[in-house]
Order: sequence, then C-alpha cells, then structure tokens
Amino acid sequence: MSQTVQMALDQVRQWIHDAEAQANRPAGAVQLIAVSKTFPGDAIREAYAAGQRAFGENYVQEFASKVAELSDLDIEWHFIGPIQSNKTRIVAEYAHWVHSVDRHKIAERLSTQRPSAMPALNLCIQVNVSGEQSKSGCAPEAVGDLVRQIGLLPNVRVRGLMCIPEPTADQVLLAKRFALLCQLRDTLRTEGFELDTLSMGMSADLALAVGQGATMVRVGTAIFGARDYSQKQTGN
Repeated sequence: MSQTVQMALDQVRQWIHDAEAQANRPAGAVQLIAVSKTFPGDAIREAYAAGQRAFGENYVQEFASKVAELSDLDIEWHFIGPIQSNKTRIVAEYAHWVHSVDRHKIAERLSTQRPSAMPALNLCIQVNVSGEQSKSGCAPEAVGDLVRQIGLLPNVRVRGLMCIPEPTADQVLLAKRFALLCQLRDTLRTEGFELDTLSMGMSADLALAVGQGATMVRVGTAIFGARDYSQKQTGN
C-alpha cells in the first residue's frame, strides 16, 4: 500500500476530528466519503487497505466498471453525480446511497429498478442552495414537496439533503449556504420526516461544513491527489 494514500487519509481524518471538536460535536459524528471518480481501482484498493470503506463515484459507466473490478471488497458505494433517467439501473442495483436526486422521475426509476431483495436505497435530495442556473439540484422552496412525493415510493428511503455551493473564497457566504441546507433539514424534521443526513463539504471547505452540521463530507483531491480529467468518462 502506498504510504501517500495512508498518510493522506490520516490527515483528512484528523481534519474531520479537529472540526468536530471545534464545533463541539462528538467524535465520529461525520462520515468520510472518499470521492474516487477518475481514479483507478488500484487507488481505491489502497484506500480500502487503509481502512476506508465508503467511496463516491460520479459517472455511471465508471461506477459500473469499478463495481465489477472491486466486487471482492466490501465497499459502501455512494453515487454522487447527476443521473440521466436512462442510466439509473446500475445505480439502483449496486449503490448503497445516492446523493444527487433532484427530480421525482429519477427517484421513481431508482425505486422501480431497485431489487426488492435488497435493503431500501438511501437517498439524499440535492438542493441548489446558491441558485445557479447551470447547477443541478432542487430549488430550496421545492424540497418539501419532493421529499413528500419520494416518501411514497417503495424500495427507496430519503435520508437527508446534499448541496454543492458555488466555488467561492467567501467563507461567510459558504457558511450561509451550508446553514440553509441545515435549516431545510430541520424544518422537514419538524414536519415528521426522519432525516438524519447532511451531505456537504469537500476538500477545501470541510471544516466549515462540519461546523454547520454536515454528517457526511465528500473528499477526493486531499486523499487521491489532483485529477486528470482527460481520461474522464464521456457519459454519465
């Protein structure tokens, strides 16, 4: 196993621990999702050998390939990228979590294609907290209705909310984006929805997200290094 991956994981785990302590949250309150998109299966094996079990993928074709290649490992797969409605089956059959649901149609297809013998597929609703026209995600004011609609579907379970704020160095603005997601989750809880997950925060803003209530952080670059997108899958 590469010492680089082990050391990087140890560093990220320490960042999370420090952020939890700074926010007066219990140790272990935040789960690390290692975002392995564009990195080879060997890199995932190295991280797995270092104790990492949850991995995030963005592209359906790449996800399918890695599921097959790494079938001997007990990986908790998190699908975190946009899903085209005609490419939901592989996600429904092999993912444990989907963080990027923003339409009822996608949830409905995941529900229909989820094998009934498997546990319910855990879903997070992706919320466009920054209002960017080009970004995926449900509008904040539409989240409640979407959660209610998806809650009626079999074989899937809404566990929480996810966001990817706009890139910015403005820490106050970022904190507001994360706080909005937390507020939306809390409001839905008061309406009786059992939501326990906030998927927010990446390599650059991990501590800020933890401070605003993140329960899952999605970290790739800080673990695996810079990505080479020239080899990126062309299709979702």
